[in-house]
Amino acid sequence: MRFFKKAHKKDSWLSIAFVGDGIAAASVRRCAPARPAVELCSFFAGTGADALEKIGRELQAGQYQCLTVLGGGDYQLFAVDAPNVPAEELKTAVRWRLKDMLDFHIDDATIDVLDIPVDQSSAVRSSHSMFAVAARNSIIAQRQGLFAAARIDLTVIDIAETAQRNIAALLEPAGRGVAMLSFGADGGLLTVTFAAELYLARRIDVTLAELLAADPDRQGASFEKIALEVQRSLDHFDRQFHFISVSSLVLAPSGASGLQEYLSSNLYTPVTTMDLADVLDLSGAPELAGAAAQQRFFLALGAALRHEEAVL
Repeated sequence: MRFFKKAHKKDSWLSIAFVGDGIAAASVRRCAPARPAVELCSFFAGTGADALEKIGRELQAGQYQCLTVLGGGDYQLFAVDAPNVPAEELKTAVRWRLKDMLDFHIDDATIDVLDIPVDQSSAVRSSHSMFAVAARNSIIAQRQGLFAAARIDLTVIDIAETAQRNIAALLEPAGRGVAMLSFGADGGLLTVTFAAELYLARRIDVTLAELLAADPDRQGASFEKIALEVQRSLDHFDRQFHFISVSSLVLAPSGASGLQEYLSSNLYTPVTTMDLADVLDLSGAPELAGAAAQQRFFLALGAALRHEEAVL
């Protein structure tokens, strides 16, 4: 989501994501028809201005368009009916709709919107929805201030859902959608994309640490919760977007053993586990050889695949 805009620099993005006790930075070059190539992939310990300043210096951030990804607890995402208003009035109308949905005052919110396309082949006009993102002004200002202190020009503040969409879009079979499930410190994230557009996003209350638990009973309870939430979400999606056929559920790299087998036995949808090498050229990034490393950089790489979106 573009919360604010500055002049462009390089065509490629430098994506900077806060992950646990450090910062993952990545840049990806799109080179169709070949796979997008990872040109830069580095992890820096620490999450303050000193670590960011080191990133700016060592990675020559001034040569890039720079973006960062908000944590799952830093914003709220809603699917709302699209207001029937001119484009220039859209955000104001959506802000009004969110007034009673937020857990903080609407005057303290930064709002952005993302369209959910309708079925273009339908002769009957269907209801039109969109995603609305709301973050506290104080969180946006804090993130901007952190980058300013590190002397890094921040062009975009993004969210996990659109970063994951960017990777899922690379896996879509022609004419079909794909569901993707990832895990991190913020919990699980289920998305469904079709024609490179985000149609569904659901948070699942299972963290990566819980998923990797050594206790079989604890891990089994996590697997059961995941299967239930995924099936409910996909059933809801099928009712709401009947014109989209979901080809499979793709598990993002996590290092968790047994999850694919469990979900395959408990879901109707085929389940696979991806390797980022399936969709990205990793020849220049040997750091991404294992599932744990791919999980650490997953959102940073997804955000680095960003295409500019039309201003709504």
